[in-house]
Amino acid sequence: MPKSVPYHPLKIKSLKDPLFAVAYLTEIFEEEAGDLEFGIMRKALLDVFEALGEPNMSAEDAKLHLEKLDVLLSGEGSATIYALANWLKVLGLNLTVAVAQEDEGEESGSFAGAELAEVGNV
Repeated sequence: MPKSVPYHPLKIKSLKDPLFAVAYLTEIFEEEAGDLEFGIMRKALLDVFEALGEPNMSAEDAKLHLEKLDVLLSGEGSATIYALANWLKVLGLNLTVAVAQEDEGEESGSFAGAELAEVGNV
């Protein structure tokens, strides 16, 4: 029987493409909307960090960046969203708000999928 290929290295290799990383995080956040578990969100952000951030940082900077993630995820209130936006910006990503896509059968609007705002892009 052929041995299976470990999934994690393939996932990290794919996440090295920033467009794939964006799609991955978007899917995690949208799929879990309303019931987003801390552990799932943290793991997704750690995967993206491993692919995009870690290779481009010193060991000390990487450690500090990971510590920031744990602090910002434990926070509450509006400051947390700005902290997450800044954390992602270091990885070359922006936190973006877009119009929710409509369910099938609903009347299509002219703004579906339109980008509305970016957080932390100042």
